[in-house]
Amino acid sequence: MKKLVKVIGVFGIVAFALSSCNQSGTSADSSSESNDASEVSITDLKIAYVMTDSVIAKYEFFKKKSEEITEKGRKFESELGSRARGFEQEVSNFEQTANSMTPNQARAKQEDLMKKERNLMTYRDNLMQELSADEANLYNEVYDKIAEYLKVYAEENDLELILSYTRGGAVWYSKKALDVTDHVIEGINKEFEAKKETK
Repeated sequence: MKKLVKVIGVFGIVAFALSSCNQSGTSADSSSESNDASEVSITDLKIAYVMTDSVIAKYEFFKKKSEEITEKGRKFESELGSRARGFEQEVSNFEQTANSMTPNQARAKQEDLMKKERNLMTYRDNLMQELSADEANLYNEVYDKIAEYLKVYAEENDLELILSYTRGGAVWYSKKALDVTDHVIEGINKEFEAKKETK
């Protein structure tokens, strides 16, 4: 994102320099005039921005999928808790009966418990990786859907550029009139509802 803003800034400086050179009395030939006509002048550039965090947080698709991931996490937590309690009970039983076992039996049971503990940790790590992957996939899908929608939105509203605005990001000031966040949230949610109804 920072690279994009730097490129836009450089583009703006170059365009300003070129336009001042042209205004200072240097004449351009007809072929370069026709080329310039097909390009977007910096003064005609139509820009808007969206507050990315707001769009994602208020996107109904994102909220629905996030709830599904959260519910899956609760189920995993419950299942993991149940297995951990079972393991703790087994350890407690071993501690109570260890004195009545032969050294070989106690050693075998300890090894068995250590193996079960490793399996439990591996199981926990796998569950956490699965949830992390689900979350990463959701964000990728959400970004793709927002990008698709913004392309259509830009065409419908004759915009050349839509910036992503985040607090502390590259855009420090912008006129409120350029903020199309609410329009995008409303439109993308309408599109989501329409697609949901057709299914």
